[in-house]
Amino acid sequence: MNYRIFLFLLLFSCTSFETAEKNVNISFESVFSNSGFAIIYDESLFKSKLISKKLNERSFEIFQRNLKRNTSVKITNLLNNKSVIAKVSSKSKYPQFYNSVITKRIAEAIELDLNEPYITIREISSNSTFIADKAKTFDEEKNVADKAPVDGITIKSIGIDDNNITSTKKLNNDFHYIIKIADFYFLSSAQLLNNRIKTELNIKNSKIFKINDNLFRLYLGPFDNLNSLKSAFNDISKLEFENIEIIKQ
Repeated sequence: MNYRIFLFLLLFSCTSFETAEKNVNISFESVFSNSGFAIIYDESLFKSKLISKKLNERSFEIFQRNLKRNTSVKITNLLNNKSVIAKVSSKSKYPQFYNSVITKRIAEAIELDLNEPYITIREISSNSTFIADKAKTFDEEKNVADKAPVDGITIKSIGIDDNNITSTKKLNNDFHYIIKIADFYFLSSAQLLNNRIKTELNIKNSKIFKINDNLFRLYLGPFDNLNSLKSAFNDISKLEFENIEIIKQ
């Protein structure tokens, strides 16, 4: 059975508040944006079936599981802020930990560190193909946290062996990342889901960070090595949260 929890994105276009006594009404749409690690396409990854389709290595095309084909995106190397515009190619399967598969040409253009290929993908289409589900009231948001189907899910290591995706250099000493699970408008909603994750999934390093009075982030970490980051990401991904992000601290 597939499980899905629809969570709330940080970027939103319209928010309406009635009064302090009433439930908060929220409706928003957001262009897709995700920070995480990319796979740099290589023919060997296709031959070993880690990636299900071929990609032209000299093109400005990517595989991205959340966006429709031909969606225009801005890809930014978050370690040097260099960016390029690319397009989403057809759907392809690739390891869940990675937010995209990009070509060598894109990696070269943004001078990506192959040892730490940390990027943001942001949709630039005027018509969003990624629309966040609406959290209209406190009760609805609470219901998301309360009804998250975590019962009976066993946490194991990822089924796909991505050990072939390696680099020749050691990670630098500045490797510190967190995994953003969700942002909530209400602290009690974040606390409810946090408690369930800890008690029902036995994940102990989930925390809540107050961004401001109306935004609370539920996250895992921090992590100072790639293996522990991958392991935690793959565990929490089994719950099919909508837009898990990896954020560098």
